[in-house]
Amino acid sequence: MSGPSAASREPIRHRQQLIDSIASGSKPKSAWRIGTEHEKFGFRLDDLRPLSWEGEQGIGALLEGLTRFGWQRVSENGKLIALSRDGASVTLEPAGQLELSGAPLETIHQTCVEINTHLREVKSVADGMGVGFLGMGFQPKWRREDMPWMPKGRYAIMRRYMPTVGNLGLDMMTRTCTVQVNLDFADEADMVRKFRTSLALQPIATALFADSPFTEGKLNGYLSYRSHIWTDTDPDRTGMLDFVFDESFGFERYVDYLLDVPMYFSYRDGVYHDLAGQSFRKFLRGELDAMPGVLPTMSDWSDHMTTAFPEVRLKKFLEMRGADGGPWNRLCALPAFWVGLLYEQSTLDAAWDLVKDFSLEERNALRDGVPRHGLKLPFRKGSLRDIAIEALKISAEGLRRRARRNAEGADESIFLMPLMEIVEANETPAERKIALYKGPWNGSVDPAFREFMY
Repeated sequence: MSGPSAASREPIRHRQQLIDSIASGSKPKSAWRIGTEHEKFGFRLDDLRPLSWEGEQGIGALLEGLTRFGWQRVSENGKLIALSRDGASVTLEPAGQLELSGAPLETIHQTCVEINTHLREVKSVADGMGVGFLGMGFQPKWRREDMPWMPKGRYAIMRRYMPTVGNLGLDMMTRTCTVQVNLDFADEADMVRKFRTSLALQPIATALFADSPFTEGKLNGYLSYRSHIWTDTDPDRTGMLDFVFDESFGFERYVDYLLDVPMYFSYRDGVYHDLAGQSFRKFLRGELDAMPGVLPTMSDWSDHMTTAFPEVRLKKFLEMRGADGGPWNRLCALPAFWVGLLYEQSTLDAAWDLVKDFSLEERNALRDGVPRHGLKLPFRKGSLRDIAIEALKISAEGLRRRARRNAEGADESIFLMPLMEIVEANETPAERKIALYKGPWNGSVDPAFREFMY
């Protein structure tokens, strides 16, 4: 992994630099790409316990094993914490959840090849170690106290700060997994339309991908407990961002939002400086008590942007953040769903027409109700499922219009099939697991590790 550029180490002297940085992500449609990220829980096959960093069955050893496939090592304080290759990276979440951050690719076909290649490589290493990986939204068996912590400086700072601002932040860090997709925009107007549309539709993705009904081996009363956790993590950096629907919304307004998100840290010369709760606005003026007279750099700003956790996040691209982690076919389905909705103008318009009359109260009621009720959440004269059906129809049309075909001549709409099956059955992945738990699993979550292992 390359170090910071000279430009990224230059002090930020004007707020406009921050606005211009986000705006620089604007691209012509021909340059739009698809970046998919997913996380998964590692566990020991013999006792199902999560993987620590250390030891022969540790995440550190797994990362080392993956280097046989050409991944380059990334270390922090002498410990292997990540890998990079061809624009992609493999990184560690706080409790060792293994994340693939995919390269920017042109088609969902390429995305699915990338995901499958990664999972095959991980399995080939994991099999020899006696470990496996599970895709779900929330750790189904182990307590927060049972989860290990990875040797990354930023996580130590967040671990101290999280309990001061919410009750479930440490659960978010240690016991959740997600799949998300990162998508481009043409200009500010295109960003605004995509941001508003995807934010209003994010509860649909949460429902379709809901797969976290267990906590510490028992039913928790939710279909997406992962999604619920975000409601009690940190109100300063989560939520539905109602201001996105204001007429004045644009790059500048989002920068103002980020400037009001409390900081976590500044990473300089290999050291994480604890700035938890401090103001980036004061940092811009060189007035931080912990770093008097020091001005932020673009590296500081880039890091700070990653510490806001709304349902949709803007950087130099848009991140769709509403879905639980899951099995391989749903990892391909999420980018397909959003690309179909957002990457063709006609389907973006149709998707916006679907949600443009949602009131602020309705948008927030959908977000708050989906974690418990999924597709069956009542909405107007029907249920959320009705909106999901229409959204999937629009997405499928968008993918057909893109006409990106594989060697067999199939377009990208084939990747929506798992979601079509879910909405037709009106049964989320979580509800299917609940039925197994009450039936053949005999009230145990242990079979989930075997039956749903990658």
